[in-house]
Order: sequence, then C-alpha cells, then structure tokens
Amino acid sequence: MDASIWSNELIELFIVIGNKRANDFWAGNLQKDEELHMDSPVEKRKNFITQKYKEGKFRKTLLASLTKEELNKALCAAVVKPDVLETMALLFSGADVMCATGDPVHSTPYLLAKKAGQSLQMEFLYHNKFSDFPQHDIHSEGVLSQESSQSTFLCDFLYQAPAAASKLSSEKKLLEETNKKWCVLEGGFLSYYESDKSTTPNGTININEVICLAIHKEDFYLNTGPIFIFEIYLPSERVFLFGAETSQAQRKWTEAIAKHFVPLFAENLTEADYDLIGQLFYKDCHALDQWRKGWFAMDKSSLHFCLQMQEVQGDRMHLRRLQELTISTMVQNGEKLDVLLLVEKGRTLYIHGHTKLDFTVWHTAIEKAAGTDGNALQDQQLSKNDVPIIVNSCIAFVTQYGLGCKYIYQKNGDPLHISELLESFKKDARSFKLRAGKHQLEDVTGVLKSFLSDIDDALLTKELYPYWISALDAQDDKERIKKYGAFIRSLPGVNRATLAAIIEHLYRVQKCSEINHMNAHNLALVFSSCLFQTKGQTSEEVNVIEDLINNYVEIFEVKEDQVKQMDIENSFITKWKDTQVSQAGDLLIEVYVERKEPDCSIIIRISPVMEAEELTNDILAIKNIIPTKGDIWATFEVIENEELERPLHYKENVLEQVLRWSSLAEPGSAYLVVKKFLTADTIKHCSDRSTLGSIKKGILKIKEEPSKILSGISFKTGIFVCDSQMHLYKNVHNSKHDKMFSLSSVKFYRGVKKKMKPPTSWGLTAYSEKHHWHLCCDSSRAQTEWMTSIFIAQHENDIWPPAGKERKRSITKNPKIGGLPLIPIQHEGNATLARKNIEVEQNLKGCGSLKSVIESPWTRA
Repeated sequence: MDASIWSNELIELFIVIGNKRANDFWAGNLQKDEELHMDSPVEKRKNFITQKYKEGKFRKTLLASLTKEELNKALCAAVVKPDVLETMALLFSGADVMCATGDPVHSTPYLLAKKAGQSLQMEFLYHNKFSDFPQHDIHSEGVLSQESSQSTFLCDFLYQAPAAASKLSSEKKLLEETNKKWCVLEGGFLSYYESDKSTTPNGTININEVICLAIHKEDFYLNTGPIFIFEIYLPSERVFLFGAETSQAQRKWTEAIAKHFVPLFAENLTEADYDLIGQLFYKDCHALDQWRKGWFAMDKSSLHFCLQMQEVQGDRMHLRRLQELTISTMVQNGEKLDVLLLVEKGRTLYIHGHTKLDFTVWHTAIEKAAGTDGNALQDQQLSKNDVPIIVNSCIAFVTQYGLGCKYIYQKNGDPLHISELLESFKKDARSFKLRAGKHQLEDVTGVLKSFLSDIDDALLTKELYPYWISALDAQDDKERIKKYGAFIRSLPGVNRATLAAIIEHLYRVQKCSEINHMNAHNLALVFSSCLFQTKGQTSEEVNVIEDLINNYVEIFEVKEDQVKQMDIENSFITKWKDTQVSQAGDLLIEVYVERKEPDCSIIIRISPVMEAEELTNDILAIKNIIPTKGDIWATFEVIENEELERPLHYKENVLEQVLRWSSLAEPGSAYLVVKKFLTADTIKHCSDRSTLGSIKKGILKIKEEPSKILSGISFKTGIFVCDSQMHLYKNVHNSKHDKMFSLSSVKFYRGVKKKMKPPTSWGLTAYSEKHHWHLCCDSSRAQTEWMTSIFIAQHENDIWPPAGKERKRSITKNPKIGGLPLIPIQHEGNATLARKNIEVEQNLKGCGSLKSVIESPWTRA
C-alpha cells in the first residue's frame, strides 16, 4: 500500500468503521426488491451505486426529522467524541462538514476534533471535506431540490487564470498566464488541479461564498482559439477567471455553480439567460432604514431581482426605461461606499456591492444595458411611457420654444449641429439635456425629423404601408377613423406610444397655427416622409398624416378636459415667456415661505393631483417648521404684482390654479407662498357665530367692473350681508337687496389693486366669470374678519382637515424634486434629507416662479 496515501490513521479508520457498520447506515433503508444481485448488469450496478452513495437513497432515516441547523449542531457535538459512526451518520444525512461552530478559534468541526485530540474524527472529516449530501426526502420538495443541486458533480479541463487580489489582470497579461487546469465541482466546492492525474488541488473555491457570477457571451481569443469566459467573485475581493472551449460547456458550468449558491426563494433567477447573477445590498421604499440582501440577475436590458421585503417571488426593472441612473458615495462604518440609484416608473432602488470589484461589474453592466443598443425604436433609451427619450426631449424643447415660431419644422437646421446632437443622444439620451441659447430650435427639429427618418423600419411600419393608404378609400370620416385606430393597435408597443406622442405634439402645434403658420397640412407635408420613410412623397401619404393630426382627439380617444388643458397650456406657454420645459415634462414651481425673498424660496414638484394641503405640509416639513398649537398655515396664491392674495382651500388642486395664471396680464408676477393663515380662536369665534345663526354684515365701499349696480367710476357705500350668499343693499333702509350672488361662484382675494384708487388701504376683491367687485373697509381688523367669515361660509366650516386625521404628504409619492432623490441613502429622516436636497435647488439662478409646464395627456404615464 502507498504509505503517502494510506496513513496509519486512515487504515485504523477503515478498521473501526468496517464494511458491515458502513452498510448498516448506507443500506439501512434498502428494500428487498431493490437489492443488487451478483448477476446484475453493469448499468444496473452503476445506477445502484449512484443511488446508494451519491443520492443516499437507502440511508437510515433516524435523523430525517432534523433540520440542517440541528444536524450541524449535532455534528459539532459528535466530533469531540470517539464515535466516528455517529459523525458519519450526521455528515451523510446532510450536515455541513464546513459548518460554523460558533468558536472564533476552532471555527470548523475539523478544528474542534483537533482540539479534542480525536485523530480518527480528524481523518474522517479531512477525507470528506468535499462531501455534501441531501437531507432525507421527508423534508419539503423545495429543500430537496436545493440540496440536490449541492451534490452536482462536474469535471473537465477549463482555462484558468490566477486569482486577482484587487483587480483582474490586463488582457495581455491574462493571455500569457491562462493555462488549462483540471477542474472538479463536487459537494459545493470547485477545485482546480494541475492535471487530471493530480491528487492535490492548486486551489479550492467554496461556492457558498460566491457573491457574483459574470458570464461573457463574446468569444475571448487565445492562441489556441476562442474560449468562453466566466468569472467568480468572492467577498475577500478575489476574482477567479475560468474559460470553456464551447458556449455549451460554459453554460453547463455556470448553471451548476449558480444553482448551488443562489437560494431556493430566488431560484427563478437562474432560469433567465443571464449575463450576471449574484447578491447585492439594497434599499427601496419598503425599507429605507437599513440595507438588506437581495438576489439579482442581468438578462439583456432587464434587471431581475428577488428582494427580502417583497411579497412577489420576483420582479424586474427595464433598464432602458430608467428615469434616473446615478452613482453616489455614502459613508458606512467610516468607509466610503459607492451606491447606485435606479428609478423606473416611480420605483426607486438603491444598490451597493459587497466589494468595489463586484460593484464595478454590476455598475458597468447596468450602465451598458440601460444605454442605446441599436437603431430600432425598442433599442433606444425609453421614457416611463415607452417613448424614446430623444423624441420626448425634442418635443418638450419645441413645445417650449417653438409654438410661437413661424414656419417651425419647415426651417432647416445646420447638418453638422444636427449630427452632433444625434450623436449626443445616442451616447446617453438620459443624461443629455437640450438648453435654450446653447441649442437652436431648427437644429432640434432637424434631430427629430432625422431620427424618425433613419430608425430601422418606419414608425408606421412598412408592413402596414398599403393599409394606411387604403384607409383613404373610405369616404365616411367615422369609418376612416375606425380603420386608423385598428392599424395603431396593431403597431408594436413602442411604435404605438411614440406615434401617440408625435401626433399629440403636431396637434398642439397646429392649434397655434395663427402664430406659427403651421396648420395640419403643412405639418403633414414635413412629417409624412419621416413617418412612412419613403424616398418620394405622395399626396396619399400627406393626406394620411393630415388625417391623423386633424382627428387626433377621436383616433386616440382624448378626453375633453385634456383638450381644454392643452389649450390652457398653449396659452400659458405663448404668453409666459420665462417658463422652462424639462426633458420629462415635469412642473417645477418656486414656492416661498412666509415672504417673497431669495432665502425663503423652495423649488418643488407639483403633480397634477396635488392638493393645497399636501403642498403646505411638504413645505413645512422641508423647512422643518412645526406650527404653534392653534395656528393654521395655508398656501396662498399671490397675483397682480403682489397686490392681491387668496388662501387656497386645503382640498383645492394646486396645478389647476397655477395654469389659470396664463389669463393674467402679467402671469410671471404670480407666485405661491406658504404662511400662517388663521388661529384656532379666530375660527372658533366665526364658527360659533355661524352656528348661532348670526351673520357677517357691515358697511363697505364698493366699485364694480363693468359698472351696473352703482353708477359712476368711484367707490360707493353699500351694506353687505354675508351668510351662504352675499347680499348688497344700497342703503340701510332698503328691505330688498339690490344684488345677490353665490359665494361658491366667486373667488375672494385680500387686497384691492392700487389702480382702482381705493379710498382705504384695506379691502377685498371678488372675481366671478363676468364681474369684478372691489370692496374697501375701514381697518385691517375688519378686512381680516370679512375674509375669514367669507372663507368659512364658502366652505361650510370645512376649512382644514379634522384633528386626528393623518396629514397628506406627497414627498413619498413623488421621490424626486428636480433631479434630486428624496429617499435617504444614509439613516436620515425623509424630511431632513429632502430639506437638504431642495435647498441645493435654491441655488438655481434666473428661475421664474414656474419652471415648466406639465407633460401632455398623451405623454403621461
């Protein structure tokens, strides 16, 4: 016997255990009809041996009820005693030979046996250090599936490069140092040997420790030909590189490795055709207070993941649809840590790696997958509504600066500038921003037309070309519109969304044709060749596009209120010159706190559904203001060069009010301010008086525009009585009112415009659709009492949410203000970090009150 292998301890171990004792365990559950006979064929013998020793099918089931943790605990207790048979039964029932013992010095069962002086136990554990068997099938099917993957056995020659301590070697050095090694994957360990004859491995990788597995689909060429690389990353910042001679062999090895280290709850990730799979730390809106471990896999342009706090087994992000992809640095345990922020359709995810190496791999892969990859529509970086960002950016820019420009889209830009802009968008459309002054309108319109003309296939698709043209045969408008609708529904999703955005934009442009001279026909002449991608241009193509523009509302089933809003926005844009449209079409508005001063300014996002209560509470939280008990703060609308102000009711839609500023003579002078409105005592006094049936009445000076009730242009004295309606009497002796109007139909502002030449400094201004009333009183106190009484009467005492009701906040629903995330990376409260982020926004210079108009109905998600 070879003494270098058969040591005295090994021989003694065989004698102690013996064949009979070993079989008592391995065949302890063997049925009579399953026994192997002397004359059994070779194939049956092979299957029997595999079932007996590899699968453990016939083992004793005395330990079957124990969990993995219980088996490991029992193993640690057994190895310090002389009974090797007990250790064998535990180990081959599913205990982990390399399990953690809880002893910082003697951290493995082998070291415990060494401490106890149990040489036979040490020998047995040493020779079975790569053994790992499934637990008995009394456990759940899922556990058996997971454990059986650990018993995977693979062996073959692979190319192997030396492990990198901090970073992978350069390609040239890698080519020089890559050699063929005999590799064996067994029992959860990957060992590589100098040759298939070697008994001692050059190195061993514990697959349980793998944090990331990267697969390179492209050929990696050596002198001997192509190899297919995969990399294994460990938390010790070591990277192992292996290469197979075929893609099939690469996939076989990587599947086996992934199935071993990816847990059962995330095993669906291994089913994807992934390029990268592993574990990362994450934060999302479900748990912002601490980092958690999640499992991720990259499949082309999708990031699949399974998160601890997620009820669904798996989810994914479409990386080309990311609204934001940024890298930042945070400090954790005194060390700087790189964090990647991903935002898609309102979902925010922060991730970081175990080491700088594995984070770099993930960051590089995600950044590449989130970029433009091809010339087809679906290969572009997309907005949240599946429209290419380049299209949305051009539309937003033209909407902002081109609605009032004559012959927009008919003017040609500079070919060199257009080419440079296209290149910038293709490089990273998400990061590239069009800027007024820096970029010319004609160049931007040229970019949009060039992009639509050059994409693979046409936006309307060449396959459907004859159908679009044949629709013109229908003389009836409704029938023709029905056909157009059917064709649009048959388009691919990205084409459909992009077409809706383009036609909505052209419909908007032609609604301003009195200013820009671009009616539907002129626009169709420009865009028909772009959307059909035909070399020539026929009248039929022009007619189809003109039809789509003119019948946009019917074809795309646009609601009436959306059309009205578009008209308001158009008026707003063409009248208010200092608005700015962001790439995503967000409405950013400057809100002041207490007074209009630079230090009191906050730039905040206004969503289409935001109510005044939400805005007020957000601003107070951002400024860290806690109202004194009994004080009520509100959002005020200030107009007419700060001469008039009105508190918004807490349920009032903020955006709706802001858009109405377009009808003012000077829209740019209007703004919002959050400040103290009333006290609880004032409200109680007015409410009690209302409950008792008392009413507000008094003498006011009045001037009406246009004048009907009172003759002349000066202020006249009148008696006003306020309950659920406003009554005006010419003098105190009249029993019948001269004028009555409903409070709900009138907006009351505190203040009177100076150009009205009011007799006092205190008063109110009332606006209805057809009339304006200017009311003056004799003191500031009277002004406050009238304003409060009218406000309470207008809203039937419902002027603020009842005590105890949860306050509305919008920050958590809209995680960004401008380009800044509001979900904290470090352990800070939402409001604190939000405050810091927004105060950065205050440094923006040259911003008017309104930063942009909202995106159109057909480009909203």
